[in-house]
Amino acid sequence: MQTPAQIRLDWPGKQSPTPPAPARLRTLVDGNANYTVVQGDNAAVLSTLARQNAQRAMLVYMDPPFFTGRQHLRVVRGRDAEGKIVRESEPAFDDRWENLAEYLQELHVRLVAARELLSPEGSLVLHVDPKTSHYARVLLDEVFGPECYASEIIWRYRRWPSKTPNFQRVHDVLLRYVRDAKAKPRFTQLYEPLAASTLATWGTKKQLALYDKTGRRRCSSTTAQASPGVPLGDVWDISIVAPVARERTGYPTQKPEALLSRLIESLTAPGDWVVDPYLGSGTSLAVCARLGRNAIGIDDNPGSIELTCQRLAALGVTARKNHLVTGPALRAAERPESLRATAKTA
Repeated sequence: MQTPAQIRLDWPGKQSPTPPAPARLRTLVDGNANYTVVQGDNAAVLSTLARQNAQRAMLVYMDPPFFTGRQHLRVVRGRDAEGKIVRESEPAFDDRWENLAEYLQELHVRLVAARELLSPEGSLVLHVDPKTSHYARVLLDEVFGPECYASEIIWRYRRWPSKTPNFQRVHDVLLRYVRDAKAKPRFTQLYEPLAASTLATWGTKKQLALYDKTGRRRCSSTTAQASPGVPLGDVWDISIVAPVARERTGYPTQKPEALLSRLIESLTAPGDWVVDPYLGSGTSLAVCARLGRNAIGIDDNPGSIELTCQRLAALGVTARKNHLVTGPALRAAERPESLRATAKTA
């Protein structure tokens, strides 16, 4: 078998990803180490976790900004003294870039760092939109190798239509790559309900295909065994988080728990580790807590960290809160305790 040719995505000024400066994680609030949130730059945190040989991830779910060119705000609802609903906004994340090259460079660095955290049986899922999915696909081929491509999942949803002289955009793209093409990946087959026509013809029993002596399929029959349904395909119809949904947090790009549940149930087993470098509203960690998976979430926005901790607390989980220590603070933290005490009083 021939070695696959190296695939490379180029852009003006492209630089080879360089590891971030040395850093370490410091615990601010102790809690359940199986659900850890880290405040800090995700590239540096991913690199630090890889150097420390932390629990190797079975799934890295990356939901980066979509190159929208604007700052996104979180809407926080409350009530005033008279009981009226009051809405306030606060920054969630900044999706403004100098150009596409800068965006791709930042994404490249994080994909390289994330790959180092994966178990040989693990998968990385990159969640993007059609505007950048074709660039992301080639970039993933470069980082993982085209032989590690596993699937492209289309998440189709309904939303309020926009005024545009074009077809309405009603889908996102999720690109799945495995760490090692030679290793058997972690995968659990999920099923969708049987179609109405299938139920009318065959009922709820599993079908059995019959073949003639030449190997040609002639007919089908049913068995006594109940059918689990139709194996899950790569086009997923899942509603977005509705404005009145109980799980809605006001975060601008919040993903539905049903979407993350499918990914996590398909690509991990109970006790596996999931890493989310773009934590956002914390949906991935909330789903992991429900499904018995362990998780690390990373975000530079303290509001995202607090929101995630609140969602976990509602599930009876106290998250461990860490933050990234770099530069002079790192050097001071690594000195003996007596020297640090002397430095504080000097």
